[in-house]
Amino acid sequence: MVEFNQTGQGDGRDGRLYLQGFGGDSSNFAIAAARQGARVGYFSALGDDAHGRMLRALWDAEGVDHAGVKTDAAAFTAVYFVTHGAQGHAFDFYRRGSAASQVRPADVPREHIAAAKVLHMSGISLAISDAACDTGYAAIDAARSAGVRVSFDTNLRLKLWSIDRARAVMSDVMRRADICLPSYDDVLALTGIADPDALVDHCLALGAKTVALKLGERGAIVADANQRHRIPAHACKPVDATGAGDTFGGAFVARLVAGDTLHDAGSYAAAAAALSTQGYGAVAPIPRAAEVRAALEAAP
Repeated sequence: MVEFNQTGQGDGRDGRLYLQGFGGDSSNFAIAAARQGARVGYFSALGDDAHGRMLRALWDAEGVDHAGVKTDAAAFTAVYFVTHGAQGHAFDFYRRGSAASQVRPADVPREHIAAAKVLHMSGISLAISDAACDTGYAAIDAARSAGVRVSFDTNLRLKLWSIDRARAVMSDVMRRADICLPSYDDVLALTGIADPDALVDHCLALGAKTVALKLGERGAIVADANQRHRIPAHACKPVDATGAGDTFGGAFVARLVAGDTLHDAGSYAAAAAALSTQGYGAVAPIPRAAEVRAALEAAP
């Protein structure tokens, strides 16, 4: 998606000021992983429009392989707006009927998935349309058939589907996931469980092999069947949290694939997510590996 992120109120005559950037949770995740040194490919669909061409140029610049991304001449590339206020940031999305919402199971790039080490999936991708949900399941089936690990971030958006449908689909996908990346508020809404450790237990009991529960300013909990670690939040001076959870996920999975321990991958991801909040927009502030390493070394 193309992003317009509020940076100021203007002078009273020209309205609000917006910084044009890029977003979309799974694209953010892909770029975050690529900036940590992972080799990344992406599957989605774009309109045959200026915004779609801008996104392809972005992925080229970031080293993200977008050969699997379709161009749909009959649809448009989605956009969203971020505004900031006393209650934090708020989002307005314009994506119903977008190219990405109209992908079909036949579009899944199975050969690309089979060549990967991890397939990442977002709850938003499953929620934007019934066809996209079916396509997500087809991609998961392709990954599991090829012995490729599945990563899943809940990214609950109740404007897109009902809580009952979200609960049913997400619980089912967690059962199929090797790596589950839920946000605390998401799984609290889905389960009614308030205790973070109990939420981790819930995700593991569903079948997820590894869980990284994102707790925002409280850090994270990373766990599997044999170990559990509380990861403190990395100190930062936040101005915009857009995409911070996606940065955590991309960095976490990239470091797991690179061979880090669960604890080290969690600590690295927490630092990357914190650094990403220190600038406006979902993509521009995502740190690169050298920045994350420097922040970790400087931490008390």
